[in-house]
Amino acid sequence: MQGSRLLLTASLSLCAVIGVWGVADPASLLAIASTIVDRYFVSRGWFVMLSVTVMLLFCLGLVFTRVGDIRLGADTDRPEYSTSTWIAMLFAAGMGVGLLFWAVAEPLTHFHFALEALPPPIAAEQALLAANFNWGIHAWAIYGTTALTIAYFSFRRGTPMLVSAPVKNLFPGEAWAHAVGWFSDFMAIAAIAIGVAGSVAMGVFQVADGVSVLFGTEAASPVLVGVVFALMIAAYVPPLLVDLGAGMAKLSNIAMALAIGLVAYTVILGPSEYLMNSIVGGIGNYVSVVIPRGLQTFTFYGSETSKWFHDWTLTYMVWWIAWGPFVGVFVARISKGRTIREFVLGVLIGPTLFSTIWFGAFGGIGIYETLNGSGELLAMTQTNVERMTFALLERLPLAKLTTLATVLAAFLFIVTSVVSAAFVLGTFSTGGDPNPSARVRLIWGGLLGVLGAAMILSGSMQAVKTLIALGALPFVFITVLLLTCLMRALMEDAGKETADADR
Repeated sequence: MQGSRLLLTASLSLCAVIGVWGVADPASLLAIASTIVDRYFVSRGWFVMLSVTVMLLFCLGLVFTRVGDIRLGADTDRPEYSTSTWIAMLFAAGMGVGLLFWAVAEPLTHFHFALEALPPPIAAEQALLAANFNWGIHAWAIYGTTALTIAYFSFRRGTPMLVSAPVKNLFPGEAWAHAVGWFSDFMAIAAIAIGVAGSVAMGVFQVADGVSVLFGTEAASPVLVGVVFALMIAAYVPPLLVDLGAGMAKLSNIAMALAIGLVAYTVILGPSEYLMNSIVGGIGNYVSVVIPRGLQTFTFYGSETSKWFHDWTLTYMVWWIAWGPFVGVFVARISKGRTIREFVLGVLIGPTLFSTIWFGAFGGIGIYETLNGSGELLAMTQTNVERMTFALLERLPLAKLTTLATVLAAFLFIVTSVVSAAFVLGTFSTGGDPNPSARVRLIWGGLLGVLGAAMILSGSMQAVKTLIALGALPFVFITVLLLTCLMRALMEDAGKETADADR
């Protein structure tokens, strides 16, 4: 109990200090964060890429072994949610608003960079490949490893849903295991809070720009950003007062339906043949290089390419690691009753396939406009990435309706993420309480708001990404530790089953 109080006090204090610092002096916080992250990426970038690739290979390996038949829970348990609802919920928790924000902006930003050294066709292929890789199966391998470890120990060994539980379960009574476990929970809380706050800022930027488009103004004013931020807080506070339930599944399904509708609308009403070729070619390109690309660190390409690699791929990998404990607990909670094989295939393949279709459609139409139109969207990558998705929608029919749908989807993704994150943070910071009090959830909701405000005041999406990376750096090593714990537990349990069979 004393350790739980200390964890709650320490984690709340750390997040409060970062939030207040970011609001009071965002420039100095960003400067320090940038220095730390840059040095880490230069010295340990290889470790990040190696780690996430090992996680992917491990998850894929489980599919082809007898371990894949193990059910997450009792052998008689069955899934609580349908497969479609399950995938919608894990997708909404894992990415959501990020895909809406970067749908056009990221592929075209990569395209703009690649054009400096490559002819347009190859630059376009590489731009889509980069976006697909950053949001693809490696990200879901990070989520899958964390979620599977938490789910396995919770449902098969009866531990609480905490990052520390696997270490404490494997080494009971060991002082070092208790210390490492406490630190793991502490850093998980920091990574979740900073990571979700970054997505809050991203969502506020996009919703504000969407509203300004609907009202025909040039750009979202600071006042409008503040109003959107206040409305978002007002929207997520009431759900924090009640228990999580079927409502979260319904909101995730609505948001996912809107996202599917948007991508289908773009393909049908845009240059359909061009976009279908873009999607299919993008999937083929991605599948053909996905494993070796995971070990690519662009060592010999010069400082500009190294900076691009650090700013995008490495930043994304630690971003997914930052969200790993939050998504891990959430996905573990909704996955009871599924086999490990079913879990791995669903977590890795479903969202990755949707992401490649998403970028193939939105990135493809952005590249089409660049090569065959005015090139205005490409120029916007240097001035206003927040508005690029809406600028693309304005070039298609029913722009007002689709803009409103995008704003609503972004709003729902953020609300569901914050409510779920506050619940998970409450669970972590109270030593594994599956139903943290409304007071604790409200405190975390308020702190996520303060951290979100700090991210907004940092002034740019690159600054937001840097701050998220800072929060995730220590958790890179903890994720590897979780993978090691899962491997050991699977071998121990397999050995016990073999011994029982021999008797």
